[in-house]
Amino acid sequence: MKDVEEMLSANLRRWDEKARANWDSRYYDLDGFLKKKNSLLPVELREVGEVKGRDLLHMQCHFGMDSLSWARKGARVTGVDFSTEAISLAKDLSAKIDVPARFIRSNVYELDKVISEEFDIVYTSYGVLCWLPDLRKWGRLIAERLRPGGFFYTVEGHPFGDLIDENCLDRFQAAYPYFSGPPMRFEDDHVIDEGHEFQNKERYEWFHPLSEIVDSLVSQGLRLEFLHEFPFCYFPMHPRMKRHGDGYWYLPDKEFNIPMLFSLKASRPK
Repeated sequence: MKDVEEMLSANLRRWDEKARANWDSRYYDLDGFLKKKNSLLPVELREVGEVKGRDLLHMQCHFGMDSLSWARKGARVTGVDFSTEAISLAKDLSAKIDVPARFIRSNVYELDKVISEEFDIVYTSYGVLCWLPDLRKWGRLIAERLRPGGFFYTVEGHPFGDLIDENCLDRFQAAYPYFSGPPMRFEDDHVIDEGHEFQNKERYEWFHPLSEIVDSLVSQGLRLEFLHEFPFCYFPMHPRMKRHGDGYWYLPDKEFNIPMLFSLKASRPK
């Protein structure tokens, strides 16, 4: 198996290409965003709350739609992503809609080399943890970037829901590991890519149980405020799922009534 740096490099090549594919994808609805549609979903809007006048760091911000949605709500936003293409698109998008935000290209694990200030809110969302091999270091970097009294918030695919075998249509069946172990290699394209033919198909994902995610934060002195679980997802992780008016994807009649999304808030004590 390749070493971690080689796997992260493969992921970077994939995401440099995927940034443009997502920009063009109907799933991301860039046209709606340009018409001032907010890209944020109900869970994070409700749980993060008021951001006006607050400094917000968005880690793994992709091409900046969610970052700029928080900026539209009055936050002073800094977005960070390891993809050069994603950051370039984020800067273009910020200029196109005339909403100011700072975007920085950096690997998450090199965050302390490019940002020294502290923030009221550190935020991540939707499909970010599987790209990180070391959550303990991730938690340390989050804690270092928070002001006393500030908080970290994430809404993310639930590790249990990530077990779902998308090829098994009539029952719940696990196809992937729950506990941490060697990363898994994939080459498939997902439905949201809408037929984009990738030149860089190889990618590696790390699986992290919920206990590891929580421990990576509380071990750094952050105080867990809440941990919530939801029986729906942010993308069609199973072919039987349908998108509802709230923007989330549901199985019909709550088939496989399991958690597919979780949210977490942890604060730095004053």
